Amino acid sequence: MRPIVLWDVMGTLVHDPFFVEMPEFFGTTFDAMLDAAHPSAWVEFELGRCSEKDFLESFFADRRDFDRRGFVHAVRSSYRWLPGVEELLADLEAAGCTMHAFSNYPVWYLSIEERLSLSRFLDWTFVSCITGLRKPDPAAYTHVLSTLGVQAERCVFVDDRYSNCEAARQCGIRSLQFEGAGPLRASLRDAGVL
Repeated sequence: MRPIVLWDVMGTLVHDPFFVEMPEFFGTTFDAMLDAAHPSAWVEFELGRCSEKDFLESFFADRRDFDRRGFVHAVRSSYRWLPGVEELLADLEAAGCTMHAFSNYPVWYLSIEERLSLSRFLDWTFVSCITGLRKPDPAAYTHVLSTLGVQAERCVFVDDRYSNCEAARQCGIRSLQFEGAGPLRASLRDAGVL
């Protein structure tokens, strides 16, 4: 049977505004933004434990004021496909491949869907704000397998982060680290997906 593909979304399928657009909005560097940010606000938001309003109020550790509406607009307007990925997903979908999102992300995934319609190709099944689990926690991977009702060897996991790929391997899931659509296409052929 053709493997089920589990996709990280940010930095793998979709441009992640966290590293460029977010600090640019504040007129600072990425490192300076991280230094000023609340240490757990983003994780709590990704896990679905706080609302967007609460997240924005606690974004900075000192709870400074900023244009929250402008910030959210800057983030949402930056979502775009990474080069070659939309075409790859279309080819996989045409080949009859079953695909699921397996992503650490807050409720903003709905904005990604609104802009790019990822659901043409995959189901938003395993988003951290829904499951309450984040990669690389082993529980996130075992949750995926138990929900799908499959053995680990039935799945192929794609992520741009080594730590997330390694955690998948520790759970017996074949993982491919994303380094561009071209190399990934070749790796998916080798894995029997394409």
